[in-house]
Amino acid sequence: MADAKSNKLKARLPRGLADRGPAEIAATRQMMETIRKVYELYGFEPVETPAIEYTDALGKFLPDQDRPNEGVFSFQDDDEQWLSLRYDLTAPLARYVAENFDTLPKPYRSYRAGYVYRNEKPGPGRFRQFMQFDADTVGSASMAADAEICMMAADTMKKLRIPRGSYVVKVSNRKVLDGVLEAIGLGDEENAGRRLTILRALDKLDRLGMEGVRSLLGKGRLDESKDFTKGAELSDREIEEIVHFILSGDQQAARNKIETLLRASPLDAKQVRALFWNKKAREKMQQGPQLKDQDIQQLFDILTLFPNFQEPGVGLRREVWRDDLPIDVQFENNRYKVYADNFLTLKHLRRIFPLSKTYQAGLDELEQIATLTEAAGYGSGRILINPSVVRGLEYYTGPVYEVELTFPVSSDDGKPVRFGSVGGGGRYDGLVSRFRGEPVPATGFSIGVSRLFAALAHLGKVETKAEPGPVIVTVFDKDRVADYQRMVSTLRQAGIRAELYLGSGKFGPQMKYADRRRSPCVVIQGSDEKQKGEVQIKDLIVGAELAGLSKQRDDYLRKQAEAQFAVPEEKLVEAVREVLARHKL
Repeated sequence: MADAKSNKLKARLPRGLADRGPAEIAATRQMMETIRKVYELYGFEPVETPAIEYTDALGKFLPDQDRPNEGVFSFQDDDEQWLSLRYDLTAPLARYVAENFDTLPKPYRSYRAGYVYRNEKPGPGRFRQFMQFDADTVGSASMAADAEICMMAADTMKKLRIPRGSYVVKVSNRKVLDGVLEAIGLGDEENAGRRLTILRALDKLDRLGMEGVRSLLGKGRLDESKDFTKGAELSDREIEEIVHFILSGDQQAARNKIETLLRASPLDAKQVRALFWNKKAREKMQQGPQLKDQDIQQLFDILTLFPNFQEPGVGLRREVWRDDLPIDVQFENNRYKVYADNFLTLKHLRRIFPLSKTYQAGLDELEQIATLTEAAGYGSGRILINPSVVRGLEYYTGPVYEVELTFPVSSDDGKPVRFGSVGGGGRYDGLVSRFRGEPVPATGFSIGVSRLFAALAHLGKVETKAEPGPVIVTVFDKDRVADYQRMVSTLRQAGIRAELYLGSGKFGPQMKYADRRRSPCVVIQGSDEKQKGEVQIKDLIVGAELAGLSKQRDDYLRKQAEAQFAVPEEKLVEAVREVLARHKL
């Protein structure tokens, strides 16, 4: 007996994986149905690809390659072909499009959902299996395709009832960053590996902050578990050039700089109010002796990023409107609003590397996207040009985008932090071309389903309680199971979820089972009810409410009558429907 116990298999879940219960499954299904409707509204159609592909078809594009098989779960089949579990839904789509290229309409717009698998080191928020929900346009080189993806991402957040101002779709361009790296001398083939390390370091900005990214751009970083990640080994000058570029177009970084300069400047509270609210006073200040102060000079340079400080027709395409991103600037307990403007951001970015053709071409594409999205009514409050967006996957070739949720949550140490990214994507013009030997432009977007679900649960936008269970038909007489089965069939034929109790035990265990199944009611027929041609309906929801009421109250007596009642057997369906309607089920 002791040996049997010692050999007992231990039930355990591998690290980086998670089980899901009925409540989460039901809520996720509802969330994904909302996403599906938005995707179909934009003209995308469903397609499915298998979870297993040939390893060479998936390619080697993962951002983390510090694990065996370079981040992919792989194995050999019986004819020694290498197969892998898909690590995203984009690479399998590229294979599907290439294989069916001649029969598919071009551009080809599709969506698909499914689990993907990463052979990576598990950690908080990092899983080996997780679900994605993607939409892609293959066969269009127009920036209108990217603009539509960005607008669809914004509309998806809106349909999921995430409030305006609690999300933003950030957009950048891989060509812009490539131009930066070329300008600082890292553009040749010899530095291809370092460029990839830089991309992956910058992609961790949201998670590690700028100091963590600086470490990865330099010698490397030791994480909380004492694992060391080797860095790009850039010089201090190269690091500062990259950081300057990232921060130059980042609106939140600009706000932090404004607040720092205001505190360092000789301006008092009255002068700061005039700076933000009084145009004439501001013009006088620009021409006055204060401008000799270096901090104030920098302050005015940064403020030109915002339309509050521009004249229409000079640097501003239009006045501020309600869809622009408001940014709060705080000085001596007062808050002042500035508003982001995508075209002013682009104008500012153009000055940084004016001679880089790659850099300027990337900004040209971003300007096209901003023009198209703004014409459709999407201001910087929903779609924001921001160069801090990188995306770690190697296959991106042009615009990249990320959906960031901006509402605060508490970190492990109790400090408020932003929730962060719940989806992203970009243009991958070379992925399908690997199979065809000809240019096939493509762009797409992926939602991280589990992370988005966690965000919606935090906002109270999804029902995290389990759905009610089926009606339970109890078994009073084991010799009459056929009678009880007939009742279950009658309920099912009427479209009512119903279940015959199949366990062992008397009435008490059957009621406990019904409670655990969250059943709204049970059906009871003992020998007395059978003789009368009746059934008893016991309303478990009302029964639970009775436990909290005083027996002397009138509503107790009323609910007691509702909690259990007898009806003729032929009225079973009508009686159960009455109970379900009472609880809006």
